Amino acid sequence: MNKRHKLRQKIVQNLFSFEFNHNLSKFPHNEKEVAEKTKAILKKLNEIDNYIQKYAKKFPIDKIAKVDLAILRLGIYEILYDENIPDKVTIDEAVILAKELGAEKAYAFVNAILEKVYKEKNEN
Repeated sequence: MNKRHKLRQKIVQNLFSFEFNHNLSKFPHNEKEVAEKTKAILKKLNEIDNYIQKYAKKFPIDKIAKVDLAILRLGIYEILYDENIPDKVTIDEAVILAKELGAEKAYAFVNAILEKVYKEKNEN
């Protein structure tokens, strides 16, 4: 497993944890790079969640599995705000994470939402 993938796993775990304790100081992973990116995602949470609501109309945020939600938030953040990572790499990595951590068909849901965000970004 490469370093970038491990980093993403830890960020997803932090985002997952945040859903339950809403405490920025109680992340399971506090390494500098992981904590900084997690906090950057949380600062953009309203904007990110608006994209999720826009493209997952049948699934309100509170009904999406928490691990899938964490993966989506990381993926959308990287597509919209992290210019150092190619969008297609972000989508591929998110699909892999969803296959590893999510439910049986979570990867398809994650892929569909991230592809729509990617298309909207590139249309503008």
